[in-house]
Amino acid sequence: MAVDVKYTAEALATGGGREGKARTADGALDLTMAPPKELGGSGEGINPEQLFATGWAACFLGATKKVAGDDYDTTDASVGVKVSIGADDDGGFGLAAEIEVVLPKLDQAAAEELAEKAHAFCPYSKATRGNIEVKVTAAQD
Repeated sequence: MAVDVKYTAEALATGGGREGKARTADGALDLTMAPPKELGGSGEGINPEQLFATGWAACFLGATKKVAGDDYDTTDASVGVKVSIGADDDGGFGLAAEIEVVLPKLDQAAAEELAEKAHAFCPYSKATRGNIEVKVTAAQD
């Protein structure tokens, strides 16, 4: 699939990867990276899964509002994303994700319909489709 590029983010990681520094080329982010305690790290920094979850949540909310158009009321909408990491069947590591779309102005059926439309539209969802397990749920609060 060809992409008509409108913007490119650029970042650099140094040090030990999960234990080091990461920053964007424009300086907007400059982070100390550290594995979470659950993976044997100090937990005293940011980890890649947190960054992925944050980016996906923001992107998915934008996708939700975009596909809603004038057909759905997305007032007070929010999106929470959980990104999990663990051992996979190949002896390495894999990711899984849970996305919760909260749409307080919609009934359950409409909320579920909009969440699925957003999941089909969101670039992060497209990038992960077929590669990791993703569970999408919709709620009113």
